[in-house]
Amino acid sequence: MGTLDQNAIALTIVGMAIVTYLPRLLPVLLLTRNGHFGSGLSPWVEAWLRHVPAAVLAAMLLPSLFIADGQVSLRLDNLYLWAAIPTLLIAWKTRSLFGAVIAGMAIVALGRLLLG
Repeated sequence: MGTLDQNAIALTIVGMAIVTYLPRLLPVLLLTRNGHFGSGLSPWVEAWLRHVPAAVLAAMLLPSLFIADGQVSLRLDNLYLWAAIPTLLIAWKTRSLFGAVIAGMAIVALGRLLLG
């Protein structure tokens, strides 16, 4: 491998790092002061931004609960959908993401054990 190839690889890696981290870093730098939102954003915008992570998680999770084999599945054998119901209740009552994840995993494991 020649020097030109190594330089091209190194520049590609640096360029990919910049393209990957710049969109993530800019909002943090522009919207925060001392680790808190407070750069003159209205309270309504701050409250809205606090809900974005939960909304993104829900958007990623819901299709896997309701769609199986490319079709909407509300059948009784949809273990993930049925496990989501008590998991959501646990999350709501405890307000613990870690507790909800552990409970969801346990419910799915138990369901697989009992249902085969």
